[in-house]
Amino acid sequence: MKLSQKDCRRLITGCAAAAITITLTGCAVSPSWLPSSGPNYAQVQAVTDAQPGTGIQIVDVNDAVTRKLLANQKQSLFSEKFNAPAKAGYVIGSGDVIEVSIWEAPPAALFGGGAMDASSGPATTRVTTLPEQMVSSDGTINIPFAGQIPANGRSPQQIEAEIVRRLKGKANQPQVLVRMIRNNTANVTVVGEVTASTRMPLTARGERLLDALAAAGGVRQPVNKMTLQVTRGDQVQALPLDTIIRDPKQNIVLQPGDVITSLFQSLSFTVLGATGKNDEMNFEAKGISLAQALARVGGLQDSRADAQGVFIFRFESPDAIDLGGKKVEMTPEGKIPVIYRVNLKDPASFFVAQSFPIENKDVLYVSNAPAAELQKFLNLVVSAIYPVASVVSISR
Repeated sequence: MKLSQKDCRRLITGCAAAAITITLTGCAVSPSWLPSSGPNYAQVQAVTDAQPGTGIQIVDVNDAVTRKLLANQKQSLFSEKFNAPAKAGYVIGSGDVIEVSIWEAPPAALFGGGAMDASSGPATTRVTTLPEQMVSSDGTINIPFAGQIPANGRSPQQIEAEIVRRLKGKANQPQVLVRMIRNNTANVTVVGEVTASTRMPLTARGERLLDALAAAGGVRQPVNKMTLQVTRGDQVQALPLDTIIRDPKQNIVLQPGDVITSLFQSLSFTVLGATGKNDEMNFEAKGISLAQALARVGGLQDSRADAQGVFIFRFESPDAIDLGGKKVEMTPEGKIPVIYRVNLKDPASFFVAQSFPIENKDVLYVSNAPAAELQKFLNLVVSAIYPVASVVSISR
């Protein structure tokens, strides 16, 4: 059967009209058979009704939500956590090895057999240097004619004064010098992503956090991806290395027994949908904002993206959002699945985006605009009608 030119035109027009009608009536929710990179705005909106048992929460991002998130994730600073004042000078502890030298004015009676001190001129004084000794487990050292001298927790000057006090009336105008030979107690340990793990002795100078890091040869990874963790007794706190470098208050004075761990934190978020690039993106240990994250992926695709449909998928702490007193399903880790919704059609949202924090393992998704879905459908319709038009042309 051969179609007339008029009949062919009617067939093509009817197919096109039907296709457009179907598209316009169904463009609010994209047909499941239409190719797509993910759900559109309406489908994300309906997820809580479609999957009521999952506990998914949809939260509109605004200034109040952002402030609460920032307050919830704020880390304590080293200057706040480790605010104990540094001990004055250097103190000796059990296990340290020290040397004691004693001078007597002439006529030397108690330690008269010692060597002459040539630095003080003619033979006017004599010095006796006692053998090196380790501070015992009970914190004392033994000095002839003075007995057991408490040394643990004392500075060399305090030990010297105690020995002089006990030798008065026994030695002739005694003078004492206590010198550290081996420091076995006042140390800090540096481990982790450093050039060489080390055990650094502390001195009366009062070494600081970055001094210990330098003693270990520095970090092996980029500074902006490193975190320093300080363990002091039962207190553990971590801060990005970049923060410590920029804020001198966080470069705290170390105390004996501190453990410094240099950690390489490979933080990343995943971006999908109508953006300039779909990829897993690494970011710095100090964190980035939503505005920075969007910029790093090339922003939204102007031809595809729905600026009202920017979503951040995250397993969130229950304390970070306002649940209004309702109970929701949590993951085994005690987290809540949350979809943060951002409307970039609102100019005010760009101020919020500068503060909204991106966290490790977040999924940033930008949905397609309804017009983009319509365009895809029309492309399919045209590709289906074009062969019919070709047949008509050939039949003519």
